[in-house]
Amino acid sequence: MYKILEGMRVVEGASFIAAPSCCLYLAQLGAEVIRFDMIGGGPDYTRWPVADNGASYYWEGLNKGKKSVAINLTTEAGRELAQEIVTAPGSQAGMFVTNYSDTGFLAHEKLVSRREDLITVRVMGWADGRNAVDYTINAVTGIPLMTGPNSIEADEPVNHVLPAWDLLTGSYAAFALMAAERNRQLTGRGEEVKIPLSDIAAASLGHVGQIAETMIGNGDRPRIQNDLYGSLGRDFRTRDGQSIIIVSITKRQWMELVRSLGIEAVVTSLESELGVSFLHEGERYKHRARLCEVIQAEVCARTYKELEVLFGKTAVCWSAYKTLSDAIETEQGFVSGNPIFSEVFHPSGSTYPTPGAAGTFSFSERVAPSRAPLIGENTDEVLAEVLALSSNQIGTLHDQGIVAGPSKR
Repeated sequence: MYKILEGMRVVEGASFIAAPSCCLYLAQLGAEVIRFDMIGGGPDYTRWPVADNGASYYWEGLNKGKKSVAINLTTEAGRELAQEIVTAPGSQAGMFVTNYSDTGFLAHEKLVSRREDLITVRVMGWADGRNAVDYTINAVTGIPLMTGPNSIEADEPVNHVLPAWDLLTGSYAAFALMAAERNRQLTGRGEEVKIPLSDIAAASLGHVGQIAETMIGNGDRPRIQNDLYGSLGRDFRTRDGQSIIIVSITKRQWMELVRSLGIEAVVTSLESELGVSFLHEGERYKHRARLCEVIQAEVCARTYKELEVLFGKTAVCWSAYKTLSDAIETEQGFVSGNPIFSEVFHPSGSTYPTPGAAGTFSFSERVAPSRAPLIGENTDEVLAEVLALSSNQIGTLHDQGIVAGPSKR
């Protein structure tokens, strides 16, 4: 974590991945992030993966370094209290990230009546308000029908494991909030920024040429097994049974691979036969079956350790396939030995390597990441410091069941 955004206050009213990850990134750069939670936790508070005691590793991972205020949002008084926290004064406050409906009590139009320069970043499913999550958005991108072995039926989808659209949306939302905050500094105006998962997905496919490819070029992309589209790259198996991936996107990567494996003569002969130059990435892709046959013969003649020595200190781009547990244990610099990780004790009762900010700033001191809060752990602190409520007023809210302190499992 860093203190670069120290002094900035962002309020979060959200669950699941996209919006909470946006605020996580801001907190890791020093912003004060105050999230309001339902008393007892929101819909993702116990989401898997979980510890033996039921505590969610998922929730505490996404909410590290934040403050939690527990509010009974089913009551009018609770909803008004949430609005007051969102719109509390301060030149570096008045920023709100949410995935709540844009028509409810947290609609931007209702909030700006309390603070005119409010910035609201609203994560949505579809731009027209339809409900969606990462996985249902992914279903319409065509990617599940491009993924997997070509031995399965063309209309049989393969779902992904990584919630890529959620994570991209969270990153974009953090960027968008900072852009809106800069604009407010220059103009004094706040605004609402709506970021639908559907638009992030569609724009991303457009950015990498897949919309143009489908509409103007070759139509829908077929499954191509584990081959890398448009270049040479796929999995190979060593003599001792280790699966590795080799990728040759650049000329240098390709030339170093050919030299390291000693296949110059075979490659030159293939180029002559086919009338092409494999220095061109597209030609390597078009003739990947022939080339991969040559590469596989060399890879399977060597052990993993032999290849590790052979490819060492070259520009060959490759890696071994590992389970996550293997990578954590053996891949130096991934988790072990990586300065973005620190051992942190969490509310789940577990201590494990915990990431701070993924970026490293050369002139700022990195500090260890903080744990996630207990639900309601900061209720009294926020009510006193942000809303300037007295201890008697806070006590009354507790007595009325409008707010709650830290919940114990």
